[in-house]
Amino acid sequence: MLRMDSVSKKYLHRGQYVTALDNASVTIPRGDFVSLVGPSGSGKSTLLLMLGGMLSPTSGHVFLDGESLYALRPNGRAELRKRKLGFVFQTFNLVPYLTALENVQVPLYLAGVEPAEQQEQATALLERLGLGERLHHKPCELSVGQQQRVALARMLANDPAVVLADEPTGNLDPDTSRQIIEFFEQINDEGKTIVMVTHDPRAAGRARRTLRLADGQIVPETLATEQLHVA
Repeated sequence: MLRMDSVSKKYLHRGQYVTALDNASVTIPRGDFVSLVGPSGSGKSTLLLMLGGMLSPTSGHVFLDGESLYALRPNGRAELRKRKLGFVFQTFNLVPYLTALENVQVPLYLAGVEPAEQQEQATALLERLGLGERLHHKPCELSVGQQQRVALARMLANDPAVVLADEPTGNLDPDTSRQIIEFFEQINDEGKTIVMVTHDPRAAGRARRTLRLADGQIVPETLATEQLHVA
């Protein structure tokens, strides 16, 4: 479903080129659950953004369901993201003046869903995530863990096939982190493909497999496994 072929990304920083990703190739089949681990600056978030069609590579190709993402015009990539990709971020990115219900309705509204159906679908998603009694609370009236669950419900609103998560448990306490990862396991069992950047070894260990990045390169899986055992 997701594939990167010899992808590199270089930035110009203070007159010098910095390599964020170096000739990376990876295939992520439909239904996989992959954790991306590695030290800060190793290229994890860069790789995730490229898989999501949000950051064009300097060289190489990124494919989603056999379609080259960066051969598409920006509007085409945006349409593909809307139909097939869901994003979860450490900072939640909720609209502060909207309620939990209204935040989850936003992608449904943008997709042209009728208002009554928007409310019904958004309510069902929030209830699934244990927020049935918080529908009309604004983000500032919710705990950090509740805000992340609202963000998860919003991500699921358009039923994406692929979930891309950047440090989804980074701001959460251990118990809430466990609940979020268990939810990822549930939706993975339902067929969704998940790629998750994390610094948390416990969260990484719950994925089906782990890819380790170092200096912008993907470490071979056998070596990465050995390194995880040593750590």
